[in-house]
Amino acid sequence: MANSDVRLALWSGPNFSVRRILFRRGGVAIRDLGAFRFDNILSSFRLRNVVESSQVTLVLFSRINFQGSFRVFRGSQNVANLGNFDNVTSSLILVGRNLTDAEISQIQSTGRPPRDILIIRQ
Repeated sequence: MANSDVRLALWSGPNFSVRRILFRRGGVAIRDLGAFRFDNILSSFRLRNVVESSQVTLVLFSRINFQGSFRVFRGSQNVANLGNFDNVTSSLILVGRNLTDAEISQIQSTGRPPRDILIIRQ
């Protein structure tokens, strides 16, 4: 299953520094990063799909429950500095495929993440 192939490392500091959280075993939807004491402190991340590097999507939301403004990252990549989205993220979705803009809009309007991924609430 594609979701089992995704990996994500989050850092509270720029350039992959300070506090780190790893997700190594698949897709996840985190309704409130406060569950990890990581609300509004995300500054950098490493994102990848270990089998098919182009098939991964990370959506960062500025508010809990997949609300507010958002940034979308598709394909394996390292982001050393989130720029104007630094220290803004309150919820996120990670899946092992490319989510369309329409799917992301639906997630935001319904508050329901894609199926077949782990959902973490606070």
